[in-house]
Amino acid sequence: MNDATRPGQSPRRLRLLTRVNAVLARYGAYFAVAGLVFIVVIVAWQVFGRYVMNDSPTWTENLALVLVLYVTLIGAAVGVRDAGHIGMESLLILVPERVRLKLEIVIHVLIGLFGAAMMWNGWILGYSVASYKLANINLPESVRYVPLVLSGALIVLFSIEHILALLDGEEVEPAWH
Repeated sequence: MNDATRPGQSPRRLRLLTRVNAVLARYGAYFAVAGLVFIVVIVAWQVFGRYVMNDSPTWTENLALVLVLYVTLIGAAVGVRDAGHIGMESLLILVPERVRLKLEIVIHVLIGLFGAAMMWNGWILGYSVASYKLANINLPESVRYVPLVLSGALIVLFSIEHILALLDGEEVEPAWH
């Protein structure tokens, strides 16, 4: 037996993908948490400016809205990898094992296709509005679509990892272990 087929060891392609995806998921979660903290700081600054200084900064609302997109979409992608999303597992336990495996693969293929659609359509939408500027923060409108593309790409990668793990009889360990 070669290294890729020894019992108890996942094939090399899955180990490499798992290492890469675990790092991406971990840093994606760090980014999402940092983004949340930054949103809180921005909103606090806006409240302070409005009610204490009577001079609300104009850039805070748009920047906070852009950051919300990054936090939620990157966080959602991490949730796909670490199985933090809503699932129909209660229905899957009622079917035989061989049917369950096929259904789980179909589910991850559909999630991957959804991620690919997010990536593709986010790219098209971002490209179509790249020449416009966001009010008060002088960034291109396309920055609102970057997290859609990134999240879609991550979801595709994470879905491939789940499919390979299912085919190899493995489970994807969350990035936090």
